[in-house]
Amino acid sequence: MHIHLFQQLSKLEQASKHRRKTAGFRGFAEGLLLTLALAAGAKYLAMLPLLGVMGQLVLAILLGIILRAAAGVPERAAPGIQFSAKKLLRAGIILLGLRLNITDIIQAGPKVLAIAVIHIVFTLITVYLLGRAMNIDRRLGILTACGTAICGAAAVAAVAPQIKADDNEIAVSAATVAVLGTIFTLAYIAAYPLLGLSEAGYGLFAGATLHEVAHVLAASAPIGQQAADLAVIVKLTRVALLAPVALGLGVWENRRLRKQSAAEHRKDSQNSYAENTPRSFPVPWFIGGFLVMSGVNTLGFLPDKLTADLLVLAYLLLAMAMAGLGLGIDLTTFWRLGRKPFAAGLAGSIMLSLLGYVLIHVMGLK
Repeated sequence: MHIHLFQQLSKLEQASKHRRKTAGFRGFAEGLLLTLALAAGAKYLAMLPLLGVMGQLVLAILLGIILRAAAGVPERAAPGIQFSAKKLLRAGIILLGLRLNITDIIQAGPKVLAIAVIHIVFTLITVYLLGRAMNIDRRLGILTACGTAICGAAAVAAVAPQIKADDNEIAVSAATVAVLGTIFTLAYIAAYPLLGLSEAGYGLFAGATLHEVAHVLAASAPIGQQAADLAVIVKLTRVALLAPVALGLGVWENRRLRKQSAAEHRKDSQNSYAENTPRSFPVPWFIGGFLVMSGVNTLGFLPDKLTADLLVLAYLLLAMAMAGLGLGIDLTTFWRLGRKPFAAGLAGSIMLSLLGYVLIHVMGLK
């Protein structure tokens, strides 16, 4: 009798485990499909004239935030949403390297590289210092600075793991930079007749100062093909600098943590310095993948059609990741965290535009 009872309990336990496992898989799939649906919706919305300026990644974040505010997010879907926000994000960044052709950047000349480097260094320092002056959280300030300086949401996503940023900080920074880029894109198109720049000069100006690749294309395409081509080359030169910036921030963060651990050790002799000090360099494997894919594209290993398809996949994965981030943040948090970064990013973007305009004239590229 006892044996029979034990067997029955064992069967019930196994059935319970099976139900939990099945429910877990269904929840994971539900979360994954939810981010896919939002990413697909963002892609189609980005085809509309006005919304196209914002781009698929921005719209995916906004759709996620709106859906959470309007209908909520099932708790069972959290694993799939987190998978999109974390794992698919890195896969998308790796594939994004296929946008880069190092040969085109080299052929653009040293002046283009100089403009890109000057703008990135200036913007990183300016936006970060403005953030500190406004008492913005250090990580939020760094993410906003990187997004403004390099390539918008993709830069925010690539740098975030290096500085241990949380999902709220990533989503707020990406959305802040995206909204700023949209505002400046519209302003650039309206101001073009007043800038006194040639089509080529305007393309250089837009590529050097606007935030997202989508913003650069939206601002330069209406002006002409030459403007669009030069704008993309300059912009991708900035994108190419994402890897060294992310690596540099990783080294900086590692050293900061070491100093912090050493200070804590001095305050409390019972704590072990070896336990509190990071021993390994935080290797950003996905940045390595980004560079490898850039090399693959530069050497022409893949057919053009396959490269184009993989880039579509890259943006789909990134959009799913942005949707996942959007689903993880509520409007109250966004409003609380986003006001000061927006102000810092706005001031930094204005100064970046002014610097870009001056450099175009000083270097005789107008």
